Amino acid sequence: MWIFLTASVFSVLQVAHVGGQEDGGNEGCVPGFQVKKYQVAYRGPFQKGQPLLQVEFDDCAGNEDVTFGVSDPNFHVDEDLNLVPLRDVPHSEPVLFIHGLSANADDLAQVDITGMSLRNILGTGQKLPYRSKRSLLVPPMVVSENQRAPFPKIIGTVIPSGESRKHIFRLTGPGADQDPKGLFTIDMDSGVVSVSRSLDRETTGFYQLEVSTTDFAGNLIEGPEEVKIIVIDQNDNRPIFKETRYTGKVLEGSPTGTTVMTMTAFDADDPNTDNAVLRYNIVRQSPDKPSPNMFYIDAERGDIVTVISPAVLDRETLPTTTYELEIVAKDMAGSEVGLTGTATATITITDKNDHAPEFTHPLFEAHVYEGSTGVVVNLTVDDRDDPATGAWRAMYSIISGDPTQNFEIQTNPDNNEGMLSVVKPLDYEASAFRTLLIKVENEDPLVPDVGYGPSSTATVHVRVEDINEGPVFFPDPLIVTRMENIPVGSFVASLNATDPDILEIQSIRYAILQDPAGWLSVNPVRGTVNTSASLDRESPYVYDNKYTAVFIATDNGTPPATGTGTLIIYLEDYNDNAPYVLPSVARVCEDAHDVTVAVVGGWDKDLPPNAAPFKIELGKQPDLDKTWKVTRVNSTHSQIMLLRSLKKDNYQLPLLITDSGVPPLSNNTEVKVQVCICNKNRMHCSSAHSHLHPVEILLGILVKQICCK
Repeated sequence: MWIFLTASVFSVLQVAHVGGQEDGGNEGCVPGFQVKKYQVAYRGPFQKGQPLLQVEFDDCAGNEDVTFGVSDPNFHVDEDLNLVPLRDVPHSEPVLFIHGLSANADDLAQVDITGMSLRNILGTGQKLPYRSKRSLLVPPMVVSENQRAPFPKIIGTVIPSGESRKHIFRLTGPGADQDPKGLFTIDMDSGVVSVSRSLDRETTGFYQLEVSTTDFAGNLIEGPEEVKIIVIDQNDNRPIFKETRYTGKVLEGSPTGTTVMTMTAFDADDPNTDNAVLRYNIVRQSPDKPSPNMFYIDAERGDIVTVISPAVLDRETLPTTTYELEIVAKDMAGSEVGLTGTATATITITDKNDHAPEFTHPLFEAHVYEGSTGVVVNLTVDDRDDPATGAWRAMYSIISGDPTQNFEIQTNPDNNEGMLSVVKPLDYEASAFRTLLIKVENEDPLVPDVGYGPSSTATVHVRVEDINEGPVFFPDPLIVTRMENIPVGSFVASLNATDPDILEIQSIRYAILQDPAGWLSVNPVRGTVNTSASLDRESPYVYDNKYTAVFIATDNGTPPATGTGTLIIYLEDYNDNAPYVLPSVARVCEDAHDVTVAVVGGWDKDLPPNAAPFKIELGKQPDLDKTWKVTRVNSTHSQIMLLRSLKKDNYQLPLLITDSGVPPLSNNTEVKVQVCICNKNRMHCSSAHSHLHPVEILLGILVKQICCK
């Protein structure tokens, strides 16, 4: 407990802990309160949590582990060194003491509460007589925004009931004891309400608080009653357009009064006053030709409409297709004292298809070599409509003169020209001159009162230039069928090439261009093809039984021209290849007998019926059938069986295979049989270079073994 000079006895100190950053050595620092005495004006009950003042304390060592005590337990010092009520305090001692203590400082500061009267102190614990009817007279209060200092400024008075006893006025709610705290205060004795700083209606235009009266002990006497505070608007906001630049379009020839666009500005002031009533005006038009007043803006709605006549609103005759308007919006209903905001409106005069495209010339001429393709002439047109629009882009079509569809016309997107091309080569001998009629139109349809005239069609004369064309083979390819292995010098085919230049008499000579196997020869004058070597169907130059050769025909024109033709020879099969057996190697264990050694198949380069079915049998050597047996499996395969066990070695088994050709062909072949030692699923066979027993020796050994048994 503290005892002070006022002889008052205070309760035990309320303690708070504050942490700080070390100052790293502060020369000349005096530990303790840097200000020893403070004052707080008493204007009514202290509100819970509302800071009264900030003390200045420094222990010169970073304020580490500093504790503060306040002589009145209703207050404490928070972490920001603010003196703050812990609860609502309707009255307080006239003097408070704050004790600061740390390892480096021990100091006191004094806080004087000014404006306290003796009745504030003596009224503690006293109760006023009970009255059943209590009421406060709270008139509506108004305050203008943007008021200037000094503050506070009185905005109204709360009138209590007619009783003469003493009371304390209390103001609560947002703007008083709630955020934003301290905007409004009330004199605890008189009920006078004041505003403490400038207000902004656009932030908050209305406050609703509560006022009540209590006795000195804090007991409610009257209220609470609503306090309504209205913030009066001032014209402190200019009209603002959402954008600084607006764009609009109007079609050329539009009727007078056509709405182009609408300009809209916003004013943050009170919409119920002239402060936010806007009027619009056009202050500048650029360019100002053909009239400075081509457009009008509705002063109240902001609608921009056309003023000039449709005939004058012609995109092709106006000095520009884009007009810029400076628009001003003014509040106060457009009066001289109103505030203004400015924006720019850019209006584009858009095009309609009121001009048909016209050819720059009625006749165009072109020449093209026969047999060639590509662009032969560019057709030029004029169109006064807006480029890069459907009203300007041209579409060309061939009306007549192209029954065989040799020509095509496309639009060049860069310059709108028509590119006339030959897509199917022309023939000089068929026609040396072509006349085309071309029509041009727009992508977009013309307006009703405009049509396509004679200038929208043009004639194109195309002259076909003759060139020496190469001979043409017919048929191409020429397909014939011949048997393989026919005698050398046999006739194969007769080539036929003609010269397209029928108006000239020219001779043709033939030659071989491609003969991969070198089997053919050709008569250079007659074009007859004969064999110069044997035709072999099984040759690698034959694919799918077809042999292909290419011939060249050359005329005697100036310069000479050539043409190529293809000869395809289908080769019929002849039985000229003996069959053979696969696989050629087999393995078997030495203790095996009556087992299948291998399944072998017959193969033949010839085609059926000169190939399968095959007959596979043992060779003609005697006694082979005592050890081996060949059994047919199907038309192409047979199985080899070992009838007796053989010792480990490599044996050559002779086989005879015969095909089904007429006459048939046979082939004596051998299958190497490796007799191996088998154990644990592994086979140990003789190496490839081990001794190979002739069949006669093998048979002798087998006979001897049989006889000795």
